[in-house]
Amino acid sequence: MEWFATIPVGLLCVVVFLLRVCDVTLGTLRTVAIVKGRISSAVVLGFFELIIWVAAISQVITRLGESWWVALAYAGGFATGNGVGVMVERRLALGTAVTRILSVEHGAEIAGALRRLGHEAITFVGDGGDGPVTMIYAIAPRRSTRLMLEAAGVIDPDLVYVSEPAHESNSGLRLRLRPTGYPTGWRAVLKKK
Repeated sequence: MEWFATIPVGLLCVVVFLLRVCDVTLGTLRTVAIVKGRISSAVVLGFFELIIWVAAISQVITRLGESWWVALAYAGGFATGNGVGVMVERRLALGTAVTRILSVEHGAEIAGALRRLGHEAITFVGDGGDGPVTMIYAIAPRRSTRLMLEAAGVIDPDLVYVSEPAHESNSGLRLRLRPTGYPTGWRAVLKKK
């Protein structure tokens, strides 16, 4: 990495910014992998995240005396990396989602359309205050959620929906997060004797 020492400060700022964007993006994806229980993905992402971080921070520390722009590039890369990481995670859409769709008049039609698309859909009839409302409870991979909602929106443009990640299921969808039989996180520290 001796070539870093010879590049102009302006170019170094660009390199540090891009390195920081990459390492923070990987950190965001690593955090998502941990939450979803994808251990091997988290290990690989963490390895590359730290290699990139060490390259960036070593240049900031070494060349900070030349210009404060290096520190600003580092901070800007951090901030931008957070946004890029969230956008990449949304694009990957890993995991499974539970979606509840409320429709006043077209609940059965929406449930039928979702089933034809290959999704599990269960309907419930409830009281919406102004009359009966059908709730469609659907489980699907997160990647399919947007297409599922678009198909439902064609049938009923006035529907209301809520979608959230599923952590456990026995419906045949492979969810990665499994509960452990022992305390984890800060609870593990408090339980040690």
